[in-house]
Amino acid sequence: MKIDIKKLVIVVVLLAVGVYLGGTFLGKDPEKVVVYENTKPTQDSGNFVKASLLSNKNKSASLQYLNQAFVNIAENVKPSVVTITAEKVVKRNMTEQDEFFRKFFGFPAPDSESRQTSLGSGVIVSDKGYILTNSHVIENGEKISVRLASGEVYKAEIIGSDEKTDIAVIKIEAGDLTSVRLGDSDALKVGEWVVAVGSPLTEQLAHTVTAGIVSAKARSINIGGNTTASFIQTDAAINPGNSGGALVNIEGELVGINTAIATGGGLSRGNIGIGFAIPVNLAQKIMEDLIETGHVERAWLGVMIGSITDPIARAMDVDTRTGALVNEVVEGSPAQKAGLKIGDVIIEYNDTRVEHPQHLTSMVSSSDIGEKAELKIIRDGDEKTIEVELGKRPEDDELTSGEMDTSSEELLGMKCKEINPQLAEQLEIDIDEEGVVVVGLKRGTESAQKLRHGDIIRRIGKKTVTSLEDLKEGYEQVKDKQYILLLIKREQHTVFITLENE
Repeated sequence: MKIDIKKLVIVVVLLAVGVYLGGTFLGKDPEKVVVYENTKPTQDSGNFVKASLLSNKNKSASLQYLNQAFVNIAENVKPSVVTITAEKVVKRNMTEQDEFFRKFFGFPAPDSESRQTSLGSGVIVSDKGYILTNSHVIENGEKISVRLASGEVYKAEIIGSDEKTDIAVIKIEAGDLTSVRLGDSDALKVGEWVVAVGSPLTEQLAHTVTAGIVSAKARSINIGGNTTASFIQTDAAINPGNSGGALVNIEGELVGINTAIATGGGLSRGNIGIGFAIPVNLAQKIMEDLIETGHVERAWLGVMIGSITDPIARAMDVDTRTGALVNEVVEGSPAQKAGLKIGDVIIEYNDTRVEHPQHLTSMVSSSDIGEKAELKIIRDGDEKTIEVELGKRPEDDELTSGEMDTSSEELLGMKCKEINPQLAEQLEIDIDEEGVVVVGLKRGTESAQKLRHGDIIRRIGKKTVTSLEDLKEGYEQVKDKQYILLLIKREQHTVFITLENE
């Protein structure tokens, strides 16, 4: 039989190509053997990969990059974060029992003063030794010490402090300092990764690094009677001692100063995933003023503003529930000169949406005096844009966002107002409650220790309180006494407390 050589060659070539293609597309991949770092393979053959990189479609390599990003943040930011200790003298209030034993048994009065040390954190913002922290960290401190990440300890000088924003600047004389890079807190997005660095609970836990996300922005909370800051909320673990520490973004840039936490109350003072930081854009403005002049000069718009509640929005026939409603325009203020009117709803400030009245207050405070700001407003159902040249806030200005009634009484380190619809809504109290409500407390006073913002004072001495006039009359009756008795209502409980009359 005669063999066709040409056909045979073609068949062989086709078979070879088929075997090659079959092995390439239909064959199984060689078995991958997982090898952990620092572990030698137990086989002489096979493909070896790190376990951390082995996954479907090899997507988890990005987790390695994220992991390394956090490592880099910790390495770069920790040298810029310091531990602050402040020694202060605390005055002890003599109780009625102490006085009784002193009078009738001749026992000496107990020591009325003691020395305490408070713990906090701070962030180096300049190689010249300037450190940004909270004012409550260094409040009343007679001796302030700063411990660097390297372990060196320096005595610090207070440059300035601003209680309204809880920002303070201190300074140390030291060389080779690593300052943090400042970021842009306005650019932060909810859901972004952030890292908190500080000294929670004790010096032994200095430079603790925790991670979380930005839970919310423009949060308005009350600290010591002040609601001027518009806070960043985060679930990165923050605990007592973290105050004044750094909140940084994924680039390792400072975006906030850790300041406060929400707790379970009572003995539960630890982290529950709700922490607050002062935005760095606001902190930077305050810091620059404190360094340059030792005090803060704030920009001023000159309006009394309130919230846009659902009933107000329906009554005004507006769609928004955010923004700030103009309740009053101060005569001669920048707002009046620009043409703002009562009933205007301010919805944007320099292209940033206004979340609530305190948010607008915070943005104005972060601006420069003389700056021309652009406001987007709703007036009679139409949107308009108004340009305002910001002025300097008067020193004696006590305008409070969201409250039309500015009449108040200050005594015993507390500021009180009569209950009005705005306060009742803001503090979630019954408009028919009898008494006056505490809206401000002076730091360092006994009132600040025993009272809370929102407490209702129902009686002073033997005088029942239904108005500010009653409060003043009652105080006149007891102002010569060493201890002043107050009956207060807090939430659903009514209790008596005493305040020493200094």
